[in-house]
Amino acid sequence: MDDFFSLLQVWNKSLKAQLEAANYFAEGVNSYNSEFLTPLLNAAKLFNNLESSRLQQRCPLDSLQSYQKLFDFNIDLLARYALGTLKTLGQYNQKELNSFLAAWYATLFDNEGEKLDDFIVRQKNVLHRVLREYPAAIKAIEPEYGFHFERQPESLFAETDRFFLRRVQPTEKGIEIDESLKPVIIIPPFVLGSNILAFLPGEKKSYAHSFANRAIPTYIRIMKNIHDTPAVQTMTLEEDVLDTRYFCEKVQQKHGGKVTLNGYCQGGFSALCNILSGKLDGLVDALITCVAPMDGTRSRGLGQFLRQLPKQFNDLDYGTKTLANGNRIADGDLMGWVYKLKSIEGSGPMISFLNDIMMLTDQHRPPRQLNKTVVALNYWLQNERSDIPLSVTEMSFKSYNIPITEDGTLPITLFDKKLNFRDMREKDIRWLLCYGETDDLVEKEVALAPLDFLDVEVTPFPKGHVAIATSWSHPESSCALDSVFGEGNHRGPVRFHLDLIAENKKKREKQLPG
Repeated sequence: MDDFFSLLQVWNKSLKAQLEAANYFAEGVNSYNSEFLTPLLNAAKLFNNLESSRLQQRCPLDSLQSYQKLFDFNIDLLARYALGTLKTLGQYNQKELNSFLAAWYATLFDNEGEKLDDFIVRQKNVLHRVLREYPAAIKAIEPEYGFHFERQPESLFAETDRFFLRRVQPTEKGIEIDESLKPVIIIPPFVLGSNILAFLPGEKKSYAHSFANRAIPTYIRIMKNIHDTPAVQTMTLEEDVLDTRYFCEKVQQKHGGKVTLNGYCQGGFSALCNILSGKLDGLVDALITCVAPMDGTRSRGLGQFLRQLPKQFNDLDYGTKTLANGNRIADGDLMGWVYKLKSIEGSGPMISFLNDIMMLTDQHRPPRQLNKTVVALNYWLQNERSDIPLSVTEMSFKSYNIPITEDGTLPITLFDKKLNFRDMREKDIRWLLCYGETDDLVEKEVALAPLDFLDVEVTPFPKGHVAIATSWSHPESSCALDSVFGEGNHRGPVRFHLDLIAENKKKREKQLPG
């Protein structure tokens, strides 16, 4: 009889926990789906507005065929999402099934170990962490994440109608910038934002501060708020180049030496184009690019995704919105959503929900005490998307749809001039090209396209697209940016720049009389 009442108590406790867990689970499914599908509604609105005018201009048969291809494309996405969800669900079940069976037998036969009611309560608590505590931790990381130049008005070094040039100060105690050293100007990604390059300065995980903490004069170009600045909304690639030239001139006047231009992701491709335009001649003598998409047509992910789209719909106009003043800009949220779509089998809403559950299942501490890197990455993913000028979007669009020619000519023109990789030889620009070995956004083949035309120093980093700006920016990591690492004795970006400083010093010493 006592055993019966004990089982009944366990059942009552577990039933209550099951109801709470079911409510949490339903809320989680709704929340993650809503976050993923909100850009879909925006995309559908843009699509319908554009199609309402284009349908009248196309042959009805062509439209029918295009819509059939688009339907097939969507069915393929759904199939990939379904398979990805089943795979992730299988991983979760495999992880928890043994625990569930053990709890069941422990309850039924009164064995030692976790009982069924405790197992179900634990599942409920995990869902509470995912839906309540984890979002709170992500929100709480905001003061520690990014540059926060609003707290540093003295950081403003120069500005144009479109950009600020901010000076990055050391975070390490006792370090002062050596004004005589060779300066570096960082060009951040446009869509991903600049703050990813100051990921967690207080945790010694900041790409930009890795330079400043070695006393290097470090600057970063920050695009002004596009919604408040019409000059940004209508910016041309030529204005981008001229603004960069102006900043290089100001920095050269300050430090008396040529600049290292340092671009991350899309900023790396932009920096390269700036140099190839010829407008930075005499100002820049070194280039560092990190995970930069040099030839998007070689992409197995995003490039393949775009190629699978029906030709009629592979058009920037479907990702363009019109502001109240009539200016048209590219929708950054929609672009971020496209990145998720191209790998939907690993980033769909249900998959993300299950992955977060598995990540927090074994965490018995509050998420505020979790690894800050995980929390800050999620803050970045949720908050760091920016609308961008159409000219910048068109540059990337061409890169992912038009391959580099056999003679090295890029699909970009500046000042009515074709750009060619081989021009880098004449400019005598030292170039360090860094890429992520498992980068699924800018794959190795995409980043290494220049090697078909130039001898470029290459540094491979483990992990993916943002690891250089996060994990490896820590000075004590195995691939620290100021170190030499790997079997090939590869130089990190900071080490490359410091070695250039040392070379320049030796050259000056040789030129001294006596």
